[in-house]
Amino acid sequence: MPLTSKDLLKKSQMRRTYRKFLPEKVDMEVIKDCILTAGTAPNGANKQPWHFSIITNEELKKKIREKAEEIEKDFYENKISKEWKADLEKLTLSYEKPFLTEAPCLIGIFKENYVKLPDGTIDKNYYPNESIGIAIGFLINALRNAGYVSLTYTPSPMLFLKEILNRPEGEQPVMILVVGKPNPTYELPKITKKSFEEIADIID
Repeated sequence: MPLTSKDLLKKSQMRRTYRKFLPEKVDMEVIKDCILTAGTAPNGANKQPWHFSIITNEELKKKIREKAEEIEKDFYENKISKEWKADLEKLTLSYEKPFLTEAPCLIGIFKENYVKLPDGTIDKNYYPNESIGIAIGFLINALRNAGYVSLTYTPSPMLFLKEILNRPEGEQPVMILVVGKPNPTYELPKITKKSFEEIADIID
């Protein structure tokens, strides 16, 4: 039986972003199902311009963390504005990203701008930005429904992820989705969501 809109709203309001994870391994069959659910997202001309790299290898996670922290340290020390830094301090964030090695699973998410065919011609995709954004939303909700929590992590620049995972030239990394079971010791920041009137209007 499908959830009512009120039930879905209640469940969605319970979704929170975690930055501490238990070491418990993920169920790979569940993760695969969640990825396939993301693959049902609407997209330009049904070109399905996305790729998901599921990473559970400890050495690879360590390599990703080291490179990410190098980039983040430079960002926090040299690039971030005072206003941005003040906003991030409310969430108790820093350049250190232990969740990248603590979490049992990372999903490297790539948008596919084009595919280079064997004969050298370029097969272009349409609306890759919009398509990958919708797919990520599907994936996050599927993971939540499966009992996992996730963290959307977007270090900038992120080309190191493409190099580490050896992805083809037509792809561009857009996110590392950190996935696992929530660590109950993590103190969730106190946040509120905007009301309906603040995010929408009805034009009759």
